[in-house]
Amino acid sequence: MPHLSSLGRLVLIAALPLALAACAGSRPLPNQAAVQTPAPAFAPAPVPPVTAGPIVGDLDSSSRYGDQLTASEPYPVKSVNLEKVDPRFLKQTVPNTTGEAPGTIVIDPSERHLYLVQSDGTAIRYGVGVGREGFAWSGQAYIRRKLEWPDWHPPAEMVARDPHARPYANGMPGGPGNPLGARSMTLWQGDKDTLFRIHGTVEPYSIGKAVSSGCIRMMNQDVIDLYDRVPLGTKVVVRS
Repeated sequence: MPHLSSLGRLVLIAALPLALAACAGSRPLPNQAAVQTPAPAFAPAPVPPVTAGPIVGDLDSSSRYGDQLTASEPYPVKSVNLEKVDPRFLKQTVPNTTGEAPGTIVIDPSERHLYLVQSDGTAIRYGVGVGREGFAWSGQAYIRRKLEWPDWHPPAEMVARDPHARPYANGMPGGPGNPLGARSMTLWQGDKDTLFRIHGTVEPYSIGKAVSSGCIRMMNQDVIDLYDRVPLGTKVVVRS
């Protein structure tokens, strides 16, 4: 994307949800369960420090990205062939250099990393896939809805430009073939849905690449781990 002035970038950020409609619409199927928090009048304060619990993400990489989660999930969570993933994009704990408060999610699209800031001076770092050129988004938001095995509703703009999305114009139920993967967390600004998501993927080897329609994708094992760690109202900073 060409270089933009600060004012131009702000205008573009505000317009992107309407112009591109991101990777998912906002229409739930009638029986779709969702965890949702009321819209605040302003951006929420940082949530309390995140304390890591006995979550599968605390295992070694070979175990963490295996298929052991399948036993507790309604659909299979396929293992990831780690030989096909750059080690930089595997989950690890690193020093917190984000400058953000504990409990904050920070996404650096240029690095293809998502950070969950901890209370001990560290951050949990995950590899992510990001929006390809022309579909990137940046700004500050918060998590308002959390969905397990979410349904996919491609927005009209995506249906019009992508023949693979057209058969699902009326929605695709959650499951192992759904492009949103095992979990989805919706990003809102105030009382407006940005239509951008942090979600899983059926293409784990796309992590570390710019391939999506604007959303932040994670390996299913990682998005389940993150989902279990963050509450509704979590502040999300997506850097430009």
